[in-house]
Amino acid sequence: MGEHAQMILKSNCIFDGTGADPFCGYVAIADGKILQTGVGQPDSQLVDKNTVVYDLGDQTVCPGFSDAHTFFTGWSLNYVGVDLSAAADSAEIARIALEYAQKLPQERAVWGHGWNPELSTGGPEELDRFFPQRPAVLFAAGAEKFWMNSAAIRRYGFDNSADCNEVFWKLMEEILDDHAFSAPLFDKYMQMLNSRGITSVKEIGYDTFSSFTDVLEQKEKAGEMTLRVNFMSQPVKEGANLEYGQAMRKRFQGDFVRFSGYNRMTDGSISQMNGFLKQPYLCAPDTCCAQEIDWALIENEVMRADELGFRFSLNAQGDAALARVLDIYDQCRKAPDGTVLNRHAVTEAEFSDPQDLERMGRMGVICEFYPQIQAIADRAGKVGMIEEKLGAERGKGYWNRRKMADSGVRLCCGTDLPLVIDDIPQSLYHSVTGKFPEGGEPFHPENTLTVKEVLLAWTSGGAYDFYREKEVGTLEAGKRADIAVLDANVFTHPIETIRDVKVALTLVDGRVVYKA
Repeated sequence: MGEHAQMILKSNCIFDGTGADPFCGYVAIADGKILQTGVGQPDSQLVDKNTVVYDLGDQTVCPGFSDAHTFFTGWSLNYVGVDLSAAADSAEIARIALEYAQKLPQERAVWGHGWNPELSTGGPEELDRFFPQRPAVLFAAGAEKFWMNSAAIRRYGFDNSADCNEVFWKLMEEILDDHAFSAPLFDKYMQMLNSRGITSVKEIGYDTFSSFTDVLEQKEKAGEMTLRVNFMSQPVKEGANLEYGQAMRKRFQGDFVRFSGYNRMTDGSISQMNGFLKQPYLCAPDTCCAQEIDWALIENEVMRADELGFRFSLNAQGDAALARVLDIYDQCRKAPDGTVLNRHAVTEAEFSDPQDLERMGRMGVICEFYPQIQAIADRAGKVGMIEEKLGAERGKGYWNRRKMADSGVRLCCGTDLPLVIDDIPQSLYHSVTGKFPEGGEPFHPENTLTVKEVLLAWTSGGAYDFYREKEVGTLEAGKRADIAVLDANVFTHPIETIRDVKVALTLVDGRVVYKA
């Protein structure tokens, strides 16, 4: 008699991530791995008295989902320091923070989170009245708005006008170094992602990720990881530290924690005219990009990293930025078929030239696109911005995922968490319909993807991006049993209401890490 399964998942909708259509069948699991998948009912020899059988009906059984762009650091700002959510005005924000500060060692900076972002707080001098010498940084709910005093501006090197988390690096180092805070919070982070069906992430840490690699190492050794973490270094305070990458690659070779390479911004938001365009902005005929980009630095870092076998992920928003990134990658080492040897990627490619997408496919460059990005916009605002900055005709190249897929670009999904929090059904709604949250007329539906294509990007696409396709990403015998179950058949569920679908079950290494 063959090996018995410890668990069997039976469903009318098994999506195995290989590219095949979903089927009615089962997934049998033993010792943390997939023992067998099949159509129809499992063989009786797979089952004994100890086998746990989940009869899931029409629920969708998928490989575990992978998010290719997450920031635990940014998410942690929603929890750092004292809870200020009860404050009704700026004086109460400061009073709660002051009471909290009195319980801390005098050398500690004062942090807080959760105040209502609709409140008016004033400038640093207003907070100086409560904290004349001691640094204080108090984040609003969502951490997009914050209030800091003069001592904090001197200590951390940014002020209340900062509009990107990259400038927070010195503050982030202090937060991560407080392991009494960051270690248990990371457990909460893993649980949150598991509840969304996420089993793997590409986690981005600034520079050398402070001492947080010690936390990851300790948790892996203790068997406490419920999320596969492939972490990248994003140079912020210094250039790409290749010696660090070599040390991390050697240090982390386990099942759960590995070093994945380097991440860097190139251009910025098109809405702020920081995206690098081939043709000038419609509203500013002399401007193709309102910011300076050190392309020589980026090229040098990518070439040096590539020589050492590291991959790079470069964020490119404008069509000229994408073309320039491909020019850089085209100088990297090639496989015999002409594709890049290391799995270099472009994050998002928000606005693109179809010819560059064809080139991207030929080169084997991955696109880590944001399938939920439309969830944080409204049609009038977004379309108005595109028409103002690009014009309606050029705007046809915005979010052109259809051309990416048709050009053979390997797709995987990212959220830029905490920009948005993973919600796979929500990503299906936007990426398949092209509709904004309020519904109505779709935005260039000819640029959208199918349900299967989006799920492939969330599963096998992510595994490939992480160099983990031999272990996870598809439901095949011998692979790790990282599995997510959605509580409806997403292939037959009405797309207009697909956002109502939830995650019912998540397994990592065959262990239930989330159950609705």
